[in-house]
Amino acid sequence: MGQINLLVLVSLGYVLVLFIVAFAAERAARAGRIKWLRAPLIYTLSLSIYCTAWTFYGAVGFASRSGLEFVTIYLGPSLVMLGWWWIVRRLVRIGRNQRITSIADLISSRFGKSNLLAVGLTILAVVGTTPYIALQLQSVTQSYAVFAETSQSGLDQTDQATIAFWVAIGLGLFTILFGTRKLDVNERHDGVVMAIAVEAIVKLIALLAVGIFVVWGVAGGVAPMMEKINASDIGTWNVSGGRWAGLTFLSAAAFLCLPRMFHVMVVENADERHLRMASWAFPAYLMLMSLFVLPIAVTGLDLLPTGANPDMFVLTIPLSQGQNGLAMLSFLGGFSSATSMVIVAAIALSIMVSNHIVMPLWLHYSGSGLSVSGDVRYVVLLARRVSIGAVVMLAYFYFRLSGGGAALAAIGLVSFAGVAQVLPVMLGGIFWRGATRIGALGGLTVGFLIWGYSLFLPSLGEGVVYSQSFMEHGPFGLSWLAPQALFAIKGLDPILHCLLWSMLLNTTVFCLLSLVSFPQPLERLQGAQFVNVFEHGSSTRSWSSNVAQSEDLMVMAQRIIGAREAQSLFRREAEKQGISGLVPEPTPEFLDVLERELAGSVGAATAHAMVAPIVGGAAVSVDDLLAVADERAQLMVYSNKLETQSEELQRTAKQLRRANEKLTQLSVQKDGFLSQISHELRTPMTSIRSFSEILRDSADMPPADKARFAGIIHSETLRLTRLLDDLLDLSVLEAGRVSLNVSQKSLREILDTSIIGMGLGAETGFEIQRQRSREDILLRTDVDRLAQVFINVISNARKYCDAAAPCLKIHVFQSNEQVTVDFIDNGSVIDAGMRDVIFEKFSRVGENEAGGAGLGLSICREIMIRLGGEIFYLPGQGGSAFRVQFPRDMAQE
Repeated sequence: MGQINLLVLVSLGYVLVLFIVAFAAERAARAGRIKWLRAPLIYTLSLSIYCTAWTFYGAVGFASRSGLEFVTIYLGPSLVMLGWWWIVRRLVRIGRNQRITSIADLISSRFGKSNLLAVGLTILAVVGTTPYIALQLQSVTQSYAVFAETSQSGLDQTDQATIAFWVAIGLGLFTILFGTRKLDVNERHDGVVMAIAVEAIVKLIALLAVGIFVVWGVAGGVAPMMEKINASDIGTWNVSGGRWAGLTFLSAAAFLCLPRMFHVMVVENADERHLRMASWAFPAYLMLMSLFVLPIAVTGLDLLPTGANPDMFVLTIPLSQGQNGLAMLSFLGGFSSATSMVIVAAIALSIMVSNHIVMPLWLHYSGSGLSVSGDVRYVVLLARRVSIGAVVMLAYFYFRLSGGGAALAAIGLVSFAGVAQVLPVMLGGIFWRGATRIGALGGLTVGFLIWGYSLFLPSLGEGVVYSQSFMEHGPFGLSWLAPQALFAIKGLDPILHCLLWSMLLNTTVFCLLSLVSFPQPLERLQGAQFVNVFEHGSSTRSWSSNVAQSEDLMVMAQRIIGAREAQSLFRREAEKQGISGLVPEPTPEFLDVLERELAGSVGAATAHAMVAPIVGGAAVSVDDLLAVADERAQLMVYSNKLETQSEELQRTAKQLRRANEKLTQLSVQKDGFLSQISHELRTPMTSIRSFSEILRDSADMPPADKARFAGIIHSETLRLTRLLDDLLDLSVLEAGRVSLNVSQKSLREILDTSIIGMGLGAETGFEIQRQRSREDILLRTDVDRLAQVFINVISNARKYCDAAAPCLKIHVFQSNEQVTVDFIDNGSVIDAGMRDVIFEKFSRVGENEAGGAGLGLSICREIMIRLGGEIFYLPGQGGSAFRVQFPRDMAQE
């Protein structure tokens, strides 16, 4: 037992070194020396917890059994990091903005802070990660067994179980010591991360050392090694394309969804810019870790006796060559791989269990009052410590139950397939605003059940849960429901079989239920924040009540994040509100900030549940509801009947057609206006220029001709001035810069002035019929502007009335304080298609000699708006008719 005792001492010494490193890092963090602790290199090395005992030991075994397939477990994560800009960067940004503490917290927060969803994710994560932690215990136990065999002492099953038990106890204590020492609002553990970075270097050096020894110490150099690989069966490219793609996808999905990977990649990320280095440095690290896998596998198969465990080649090759020191270094590398994974996985799972299971139960049974009177920090920390112990011991029991005999790679793939069930919901949640909580629950449930039924339970071993007959013939003899031949698809590898059906049905159910269900307002708000994370800020306003007392909120915050942090937060928010002291107003903005800070310690769902009773309930404000409706046709989302939606669409389409027709008419009128205005400007300018040149060049011109030409120039100048005056008048009216000169005058006098000013009389051939007795109405208005409207309407009737004996009737009505004047001629009516545009600036009825720029009615409309009245076309009068309505006294409007 000398070798075993030495291993125990080395293991304890190594753990002591990690303890010192973690302790020093924690002290440096408390002292504020965090720049080097949170450097990009440390962040990149922390990602190495992906390289567990599976990749240290199991990759060689994988290569020995399946050849180049082992590359897939490195290829998937490398592709994810190389494409960090699309997914990982988004996750990190969301994690920082929303104070995400775990992958369950991410999904829960995205779908309306649903604790039910968080509980489901937590259970899935615990069950899916348990085989992986058991794998680490198995690898350490097998390492001890290898050394025991070399000393001819050996280890029986009881001894191995004992070693696994004490390893689990030791790792659990280390994790509790450095993972739950304090409650951090950002869930960052500087000591643990630094210890992981050290372990990353140790396992890389150990694996490279064994590889260098194998290539140059055993094979005799690169060339002989390449010859051995070429001669070996595992060195040939005999890989199934479907299995290759499936395993690459599985490793990529697991890299994103494993709780421990999400924790170091998102939660422990101190600066988004660290991803730039990690995007190339981590794939380079994986390349170095895989560099000597194939040479070690080929050498082990060639050098060691038949039946030797290929998972342990990294240890047995140095031992077989008498390189005990190298074997000890290799043992430390494998021990580092196992311990780092167990530590971070236990921390991540304990956060999920405490935040989403223990805390909600505690809040439910203790009553909401304890959220401001109980020691919440103590409850959270105690829950996490107990959770760490429970998770580690659960993995130990899985190790005992499964017998610990399966290949490491097989156990790892089982765990990968389990956590990969989160991928559809995760990607759907951060890229698709239409994803709903119902869809996420349905998809996760279906995927988890299929994984458990077809892969997890069979992995426990024959006879433990399923009998051999059940595996072959399915339940009740239904062979198409056999766990590893679902829907009569036989012959597939169990991993690929489970991956196919679980991901297919998971994604299908998630999408279908999301399409047929309606998200709650808070889901919509969170969806906008997640999907548009690079456009939105970090605030998601979900509180509209202000009945909370700031003192109660302060007490609750101190119980969770500590007195110093809480007081600093409240003081900072009070300063933002311009208030001195520690008592800010409980505005919705402040409540959002407080909730996010609390979420960093207890999770989004629990923080929401703790704030709600004090605030008096959570509600989404009207402004937030309006913000949700920024997508086209959002008002139709809440319609329950397809027929109602169809009718609404038809009405909208009809309105759009009318608007389009009107725009088309306006476009035509605009073109005509531009042509007309250029003509109107060019004609007088041409006349002025021509006659001016004649006057300039004809010195001996008779005086009569000079007077005639000067008169023409004068009249053309007046014509040009009128046109420009109309344009200027319309511009002033539309801009609202016109000043009204209000005075008193009777309607009869205004009409008389308008008619006389136009020079209209019986001798002109244009008859005007009036009821003068009704026109004795005293008006208080801008008389000149009103006369301008009358003149324009009468002028149009004179120009456009095409009757043989043109006649204009002027009817006056008075109702209360409103005066109505109708102008009706006996000419042709205006076409229905033109009635919607005749008051637009560019409109002219016909192209006859009456001409005009089409500004008259537009000016009239603007004037009437300023006078508090209106002018519009009056159909059904036997001719063209316009009605002018306005108040009798503008001062009363």
